[in-house]
Amino acid sequence: MSMVPSIQAATLWGGLLILLLVLSSVVVSRRRRHLIEFGDGGNPEMTPAVRAFGNAAEYIPAGMCGLILLAFVGAPPLLIHGVGGVLFAGRIIHALGLLFQKGPSLGRVTGMVLTWLALLVAAVSLIAWSVI
Repeated sequence: MSMVPSIQAATLWGGLLILLLVLSSVVVSRRRRHLIEFGDGGNPEMTPAVRAFGNAAEYIPAGMCGLILLAFVGAPPLLIHGVGGVLFAGRIIHALGLLFQKGPSLGRVTGMVLTWLALLVAAVSLIAWSVI
């Protein structure tokens, strides 16, 4: 089956971003290890895992909407790959910064900057397409 290149680009990044939501498995495994049924149970080891997943769940849907809309308006695949790649990298780097570094970290800051950059480029591009 042949797809429009813009849609194909969006589907690639959409699939990869959905895979990042597997971060929930880190939360589940830590809950099992510490016998916590819900939330973080007051255990400080749970907080980074819960926030790594929570941040992904908060930002990935907005990014995917941007990718889908860019594909819908026929944005160039290179733009969609750029936005998707930067968003994907930002989400991975942010999660690693939360999971493997204590307190404020370069990973968290870098991940958020990349995430915001991807969302900003998607938003500005969509606004530009709407007035053209």
